[in-house]
Amino acid sequence: MSVELKSAPEIDRMRRAGRVVAEILDALEAAVAPGVSTWDLDQLAERLIKEKGAKSAFKGYRGFPAVLCASVNHEVVHGIPSRSRKLVEGDLMKLDFGVSVEGFYGDAARTVPVGKVSEEARRLSEATRESLEAAIAVIQPGKRIGDIGYAVQSHVERLGFSVVRDFVGHGIGRKLHEAPQVPNYGRPGTLESLRPGMVLAVEPMVNAGTAAVDVLDDGWTAVTLDGRLSAHWEHTILVVDGGHEVLTRSPARTTA
Repeated sequence: MSVELKSAPEIDRMRRAGRVVAEILDALEAAVAPGVSTWDLDQLAERLIKEKGAKSAFKGYRGFPAVLCASVNHEVVHGIPSRSRKLVEGDLMKLDFGVSVEGFYGDAARTVPVGKVSEEARRLSEATRESLEAAIAVIQPGKRIGDIGYAVQSHVERLGFSVVRDFVGHGIGRKLHEAPQVPNYGRPGTLESLRPGMVLAVEPMVNAGTAAVDVLDDGWTAVTLDGRLSAHWEHTILVVDGGHEVLTRSPARTTA
């Protein structure tokens, strides 16, 4: 599958989609608290999608039943929201969310502490966020996909954490998942060369222990094999002349 470079009108639509993603993630993050169920968060996200005139990127995608991927603690990604899963103090909540606007997609994820979390949870989330920022910093024309993966991998492994290899980032545009794949590991100077007009969803998933994961019987929820914590951060990023533009950055934030 070839990489599609986006035109100026297409990029404008992706900017709008990214802005909606950021605004709804801001609202979801503010709603995370002890006693709130992951179903409550999904319902809030669905209501806000309708208010903003967007469409869910996730609901119905390959049969996924919700608009939000809500993964807690040792759940790595693709957690299905549930009325019975109520957050408690100390949980590590991963919010993975996307929409389409006028046929173009935005996709982002955040890890949110529920109240006061353990020092390991705090360090893990911070390391994962920092690895995303390190990856974003290298994105410019002439760099390669391998440079992105190396930026993530080298940062988190230096801190004693491990990069999930079963799931990777991706191109994004008219489809939620497009070429190229964007692994969170790799060697500098390898794989696809970055060009203006490419749009990438870069999404480090990092575990406190082993990188190995398993998928539960629901067919979606991926969990760490050793039961230890996992963190997930993601942004949709446009490659431009001389650098990059983060399309899903919240106006309220200077970093992820």
